[in-house]
Amino acid sequence: MNFIRKCYDWTINWAKTKYANWALFCIAFAESSFFPVPPDVLLIPMVIADRKKWFQTALICSAGSVLGALLGYFIGYQLYELIGQKIVDLYNLQGAVDIVSVKYQEHAFLAVFTAAFTPIPFKVFTIVAGLVKISIISLIVASAAGRSARFFIVAGLIRIFGEKIRYFIEKYFNLLTVVFMVLLIGGFVLVKFLAK
Repeated sequence: MNFIRKCYDWTINWAKTKYANWALFCIAFAESSFFPVPPDVLLIPMVIADRKKWFQTALICSAGSVLGALLGYFIGYQLYELIGQKIVDLYNLQGAVDIVSVKYQEHAFLAVFTAAFTPIPFKVFTIVAGLVKISIISLIVASAAGRSARFFIVAGLIRIFGEKIRYFIEKYFNLLTVVFMVLLIGGFVLVKFLAK
């Protein structure tokens, strides 16, 4: 927990630098296609650090995530055997790929929106979207709707409650870290469970 606490403190301080927006954009971009850590980890301290820029920060996070979804789509569409399969194997989600493929046939927009809004690993859905060649318009619209809803809600709540949220995070940091990890791992487990 001490290591995680140091990472949190480091992130809070780093969020105030002139490179914070670029870092947030890059993490959001990467998480939509291959990176395991969600951008909320940086979004939250950035909004806490400067609540007046909550809208801009959420917009940067949403834009990075939607553009990253296009990279995930491209990986699935053109580079699945070369790169996509390695990403799927890294997270041990081959079964999930099969079930997501079926879900896309049932309702592609709803599948992408759900993954974009929840802790379900979004990268699996973006890569499979390209693999099964769903409409790229559906991917963009569903990603923009789901990711924006998620990030704007998070940033908006922090904007409203501000220092209370910061105090709450710092007071219950260890518990929140456990909850965050459970949600993250739970997202992966849910995808694997659906694949059975």
